This record gives sequence, structure tokens and C-alpha cells, in this order.
Amino acid sequence: MKKVLIVGESWVKNITHIKGFDTFVTTHYEEAVKWLKEAIESGGYETVHMPAHVAADSFPYKLEELNEYDCIILSDIGSNTFLLSNSTFIDCNSNPDRLELIKEYVNNGGALIMVGGYMSFTGVDAKARFGETAIKDVLPITMIDKDDRVEKPAGIIPEVIDSEHPVLKGIPTEWPKFLGYNKTVARDNCPVLATIGGEPFVAVGEFGKGKSAIFSSDCAPHWGPKEFTDWKYYNKLWVNMLDWLTC
Repeated sequence: MKKVLIVGESWVKNITHIKGFDTFVTTHYEEAVKWLKEAIESGGYETVHMPAHVAADSFPYKLEELNEYDCIILSDIGSNTFLLSNSTFIDCNSNPDRLELIKEYVNNGGALIMVGGYMSFTGVDAKARFGETAIKDVLPITMIDKDDRVEKPAGIIPEVIDSEHPVLKGIPTEWPKFLGYNKTVARDNCPVLATIGGEPFVAVGEFGKGKSAIFSSDCAPHWGPKEFTDWKYYNKLWVNMLDWLTC
């Protein structure tokens, strides 16, 4: 059984409650991985979910550990989580650049997907900043150098360009609306299979012996609303993508 590592799709809320003169704070941990995880498993894949706070120290430091997975999915988790482990940021130790490792993993035959979100691609306030890292060399798009969010509260519908590509095969050209996406730029020799607002929505590429894909909106709310997560073809999209990437 092929094995997929999903990294991200988690967060912690620290909420201050103000009640007149008094305040108190509550903390909540949340995940939004269930839709993506269930979709992938419906295609016969094994999944491992590594939440963002765990990835900071537990994401692999060695290529042989990455090679245990047939595909790595990065979803709504910024580059600093990989670059600034506690060992580096707090203890001032040198450690392998894990984004360089992902690049090497792909070039050696691995598969990579980046899914959109506030902490994907360049991200909100340009904090995700993957375009300043080695991973930019193995993604099928080019990232812009400023806050790349395109908010569409009224909704925006993607346009399918190549419905015959294996990633979109069997999926209709009529898609649900999305509430936003990350703005990216098409890259030479990397097919754009669907666009959103005239910009890459689904794109794929081959790098060295490996492959990568991007989905520039979210796999879950809020950019990916209920109409998308409940869509009849939601599971098929992710399974198709993995089948092509790992074949």
C-alpha cells in the first residue's frame, strides 16, 4: 500500500474573553484534515497526518526517512516551521535544511503536493515564504513575493483547461465555487490543468525523477466551502492526483 504524509492542516486558537472589567483566556486545538485524509484513503492509500506543531521538530531530517513515503502533501503550513525547529531556534544548533531535503526527495523520484491556504505558497502577509526556499525549484508554478491571497467572498468558479489529463479525468468541468486562493504564476513546461481568476488552480510538473502538483485553493473551509468538501468528485480529484504523481 502506498503511503502519504500530510503535513499541516492544524492550528491552535488562543482566545481572550472580555467580560466587563475581567478577562480570561482559553486555548483550542483544531484540525481540518479529515476531508483530505478520508479522500486519499478512499483510493487505497495509507495516510499519516503530522500536525503543524508536531512537524516543527518531528518532520524528517534524513532523506531515507522521507523515502518511506510515496508522496508528501504540504497544506497550510509555512516554511518557518521546517526551517526553525526548536533545536535551531532555541538551542542554536545547526540542522539539515528540510526543504532542501524535500527538493532532493522529489528529484530522486518522490512526489509532492502543495495545497493552498493562508500559510501556503507565499501566504498571508508573505509569511509562508516558500518562494524564498529550495522548494520553489520543484513546484510547477512560480510564487509572487508579496501577500498572495485572493479573497473572493462572493465565490469564484475554476475553469478546466485539460479535462483529459489523468488528474482531471472523469471529473466534470463544472466545479463548485471557492472563496479564495493563492495567486501564483504559470511555469514553463509545467501544464496548468485548471485556472481560477485566470491564474493556476491545478498545475503539475516533473522534476528530475519525481513529480509535483499544486492546488491553489484550500482542501477545507474556509476557501474550500462545504459545496466543495461535499462535492461528489472531491475524493476522485485527490485520488487521481496521487495516482498520477506516484505511478
